[in-house]
Amino acid sequence: MKATQAERVLGYIERFGSITQYEALQDLGVMRLASRISDLKKQGFPIVSETVGVKNRFEETCYVKRYSLAGGEGK
Repeated sequence: MKATQAERVLGYIERFGSITQYEALQDLGVMRLASRISDLKKQGFPIVSETVGVKNRFEETCYVKRYSLAGGEGK
């Protein structure tokens, strides 16, 4: 049986420690990360988020959410 998007997101977080929208799109093909995170939270997974600054292609700082499991180590 094929993994759901939420399962792929959870697996990514468990493997790499955290995930951003860009990583979800590039690595998993998930367009609506916040919705998948909401699904996982409803299933009882202790997911937390932090706002982090990243540089875009123009070297401007943009702010994105980085999601990880509570108590886990993000990257």
